[in-house]
Amino acid sequence: MNEHAPQRRARHIRLVRYAMTATATAGLALTALAPAPAAAAPRPDSVQQRLDALVKEDGMPAALATVKGRDGRNRTYTAGVGDLATGARVPVDGQIRAGSNTKAFVAVVVLQLVAEGKVGLDTAVDTYLPGLLRGDGFDGRNITVRQLLQHTSGLPDYMDAPALADFTTIQYRWFEPRELLDGALVQKARFPAGSGWEYSNTNYLVAGLLIQKVTGRPFGEEVTKRVVDRIGLRHTYVPAAGETALREAHPHGYLRTAPDAPLVDYTAMDTSMAWAAGAVVSTNTDLNAFYGALLGGRLLPAAQLAQMRTTVPAELLGDGVRYGLGIQSRPLTCGGLVWGHGGTSPGFRTRGGVTEDGRAVNITVTVIPDAATGKRLTDAVDVALCR
Repeated sequence: MNEHAPQRRARHIRLVRYAMTATATAGLALTALAPAPAAAAPRPDSVQQRLDALVKEDGMPAALATVKGRDGRNRTYTAGVGDLATGARVPVDGQIRAGSNTKAFVAVVVLQLVAEGKVGLDTAVDTYLPGLLRGDGFDGRNITVRQLLQHTSGLPDYMDAPALADFTTIQYRWFEPRELLDGALVQKARFPAGSGWEYSNTNYLVAGLLIQKVTGRPFGEEVTKRVVDRIGLRHTYVPAAGETALREAHPHGYLRTAPDAPLVDYTAMDTSMAWAAGAVVSTNTDLNAFYGALLGGRLLPAAQLAQMRTTVPAELLGDGVRYGLGIQSRPLTCGGLVWGHGGTSPGFRTRGGVTEDGRAVNITVTVIPDAATGKRLTDAVDVALCR
């Protein structure tokens, strides 16, 4: 009402306002006396349920994840115990050893060198590392850079060498890359170069050596400059020589040496045994950001990204899995593909990736799972992306 209304109406207004206030007060009182409706039960979160099951049913000490949904928001999850000795909680988005996710970082650097005209994808490895690869059934003059990155070289895996058979004896041992390579060179080729597909860590050991030869800098420095710093990954790094501890808050990782054996704390380790095949430390959130930036074209020109995503069947990694150049695709039950790599290091296994429309997930458990539990870990990735 206008405050300048005639005085003869003022008293009426005050009475109306009083009546309205009294009525509202009475209504509130009645509402307070009426029974409140039962609160709706919160909808169970499918990702949290899967992580809880990995801990409670599959015996993983801890599981942690970051999921980027259709709304573009990151959601973090934890389950289990971060340190079995102390019972400490799992740090939210704690650092983990990312294992073979390292291969995607290395492949990006090699493909950047291809874009710069410094490396040819279909050029023989011997062009850059003359005489390095000579052995029973393999020759660097007949193996191309593409075949290294795509695991079609036929090179045997240095991880099969006797020196790496018992992880408990080499937890803090320093290996030179050449020492690791020698463990592969005494083995026989798996198949003639280009005639098959088989995952071999040796391919990326050689790719790391190639990066160093072409750039004149350690492979870790090139990964840092060309990938980590370029897209601002704040919690990702390649460990320095002799560095064994994780730098930031992290869950402990454990090694199971036999089905019934007690778990061995393998959190601290010398990652030289993994080197360019698996040394990177990261977080689930940083891995989501890395793969998102990669597929979004922020790390490679379109031509090299297209080459990276040109895949061959890799059924040994699971039904429908195909392998490109340091990256793999896996079909989703809801349609489309998830692109990523995954990684295993003593004490940690990570699975995940990103979709074409920007959804992303990475999930980590803190002991290397058996085949059945590993399948449930992969299924959890599908659930996170398809819910």
